[in-house]
Amino acid sequence: MDGSKLKRQIWIPALIAFGVAIAVFAAIPTRRGNMSPGEYASPNLAPTSLGFDRNDYPGDNALPALRRTFSFSSYWLNPPPGEGTNSWAEKREVLAKNNFGFLVLFTGRGSSELKSVKAATRLGVSDSAAAIASALHEGFAKGTIIFLDQEEGGRMLPEQKAYIYAWADGVNGSGFRAGIYCSAIPVNDGGEKVVTAEDIRDHANGRAIVYWVYNDACPPASGCVYPPDPPRPSSSGFAEAAVWQFSQSPRRHEYTAQCASTYSADDNCYPPKESGAGAIFLDLDTSNSPDPSSAR
Repeated sequence: MDGSKLKRQIWIPALIAFGVAIAVFAAIPTRRGNMSPGEYASPNLAPTSLGFDRNDYPGDNALPALRRTFSFSSYWLNPPPGEGTNSWAEKREVLAKNNFGFLVLFTGRGSSELKSVKAATRLGVSDSAAAIASALHEGFAKGTIIFLDQEEGGRMLPEQKAYIYAWADGVNGSGFRAGIYCSAIPVNDGGEKVVTAEDIRDHANGRAIVYWVYNDACPPASGCVYPPDPPRPSSSGFAEAAVWQFSQSPRRHEYTAQCASTYSADDNCYPPKESGAGAIFLDLDTSNSPDPSSAR
């Protein structure tokens, strides 16, 4: 066979295949570039972000200093647990101007307020409506994740589950997205280890719920520290977590003995001294997004 013909027969198909491969690769969308701030293709590929939460608004003047350390902040839609008023009201705009992302929170009902499954369901419906109205009033767009604050740990009672799922249905049905703040700490229940987040997930019947979990036990938590690359929420003990609260103020002695030295002498967690934020005690959070409640 003629040598030049042989070369053409080998190289022409190869060049065609190479061109096809380039065209296919170019047609694949760059998912990361098309994403909203609160959405990632894979949490394991996305950078993590450090945030804080607290019951009391830290004050307008403290925001620039806090922003040196934190990417996002909590934002209560109603009075936090044990509070009679909500100091975060009407503060969304000033936080946004300081480039903070948000963890939008709504205080849920304790088990003592839920007298029956039927009554709990009614409260879930009415509380979801209140959360939606407050979110809209505060200027949050539909699609924003609203986290229901559920601070009681262990296995949820039937009344608690009825309340949580009715609340989630109301929020999801409104165009907002339902999230929940709950425990990822295993507790003994009749000889069985129960994790609240798992219990809620396993009985959710396919409901879309985003999980912000708390687990300040050292380990997996490392205490009141400010790592440049915060740990992944999936390291919290609940793999599906989107946000992990890994430090609380004041520290809980029964969980934090191994990292007690990272907290201040009064057991609280404060921003780094070099930030200039001052003595503002807070809880620490890590997220797969710099804007965990972001509408998309």
